[in-house]
Amino acid sequence: MSKKAFFSVVFIFAALIAFAGGDKEEFKVYGNCGMCESRIEKAANGLEGVKTVDWDKETKMMEVEFDPSEVKLKDIHQAIADAGHDTEDIRAEDADYANLPGCCQYERAEE
Repeated sequence: MSKKAFFSVVFIFAALIAFAGGDKEEFKVYGNCGMCESRIEKAANGLEGVKTVDWDKETKMMEVEFDPSEVKLKDIHQAIADAGHDTEDIRAEDADYANLPGCCQYERAEE
């Protein structure tokens, strides 16, 4: 294989890996404990196109990798809010928040 052909193959594989990765975003999600973590991550993972999620209960930050051709970031925020957790962009409905177990009811910011 010539050098030119070799580098062409390497470039094509690198491009495929880059495109396969999807978008990565980080945003704040409010919660308190391990049960919150499970609920938040399950809500995001339940959406088609979400590849990986990780919520940190100490920092309250969510890292999500997703395919924007299958799911929009706004939809991820909404799924988490529907599970009862406020995000930095969408506030959960009061009824959804009230359905959280007592230990999961975090201090909410004023609307």
